[in-house]
Amino acid sequence: MITDALTAQMTRWRRALHQHPETAFEETRTAAFVADQLRRLPGVTVRTGLAQTGVVATLRGRHPDDGRAIGLRADLDALHIHEATDAPYASQHPGRMHACGHDGHTAMLLGAAHALAHAPDFAGTVHFIFQPAEENEGGGRVMVEDGLFDQHPCDAVYGLHNWPGLPAGEFVIRSGPIMAAFDVFEITLTGRGTHAAKPHLGVDPMIPAAQLILGLQTIASRQTDPTQAVVVSVTQVNAGDTWNVIPDTVTLRGTARALDPDIHAALPGQLQRLTDGIAAAHGATATLRYERRYPPTVNTAAEAALATAVARDLVGADRVCVDHAPSMGSEDFAFMLQQRPGCYAWLGAGTDRAPLHNPRYDFNDDILATGARYWTRLACAALAPR
Repeated sequence: MITDALTAQMTRWRRALHQHPETAFEETRTAAFVADQLRRLPGVTVRTGLAQTGVVATLRGRHPDDGRAIGLRADLDALHIHEATDAPYASQHPGRMHACGHDGHTAMLLGAAHALAHAPDFAGTVHFIFQPAEENEGGGRVMVEDGLFDQHPCDAVYGLHNWPGLPAGEFVIRSGPIMAAFDVFEITLTGRGTHAAKPHLGVDPMIPAAQLILGLQTIASRQTDPTQAVVVSVTQVNAGDTWNVIPDTVTLRGTARALDPDIHAALPGQLQRLTDGIAAAHGATATLRYERRYPPTVNTAAEAALATAVARDLVGADRVCVDHAPSMGSEDFAFMLQQRPGCYAWLGAGTDRAPLHNPRYDFNDDILATGARYWTRLACAALAPR
């Protein structure tokens, strides 16, 4: 049971974590804090060190074990952002802050572990997965590669993220894609530098660079089904050293995102064709470096249906949306969903909250109890005695 006393404890945990943010694969203090809290619980075994700073705790239910198991996942890491909240529990580490709410996710899952350990009214096994390095560095992939599901077998895995902009305590749970793939690219266009007053004596790489920035948008507008979503954003342009010299090279960097796995698979080839063609048209050459970071986060139908039923029972059917548009943001829980069925849900943090990854963002402690209750009810529903 998520009592008022446990909710107050979750708030203390959350704010203590908020004061000491740690970024990808550096979450040593955070992991030690989590492991210490988990080791105090009856029936819970704790493993540390998976993916360097990950923590996995295991709890078996009081009913006869029929071999079923699920994973519940929270993320541990913070971001390289200087906090501007002025909260009394603000980050004590300049340039680092919990600007995405992973402190709250960790506290909610700790609360659920506490409640379930004292009332393990289920059959089978729950693995509480505290994952490092969600932000940019793919800690979910590393956990899988390090044997997460070999060492802690799961029939299904579930994730939960707070969501500013949604009314506090409401859920978004949808079958299929809920978050986009995340890739990065770097394009180097090479011409022949010359005096800016005599452009005809060189090959100006600025021209194909400018056309390519615009041309890449045709991937979304002319090469993709209009009913599908794809984003190609150039976010960096680097070239030149002075006012009166046309440089030899221009480097473009950016990100590409898609929801559909087939559209995601086609993106590198589409960027390559445009890059080569536009460069050649201006007498320049080009190289493309394309890196796949995160795949799309895709929920499976049965697990999304179970999560929806649990959330509706918890907060009411009118506060659970199943047809909300997916986000073009990304999430490395996708790597776990590539290996196991599961569902990733959003929990509303309030319509008046600062957005994620903003220096004024702060997790809404009012939703801690709702998140923890969702976890406990989901575990008991997924592992109901047969």
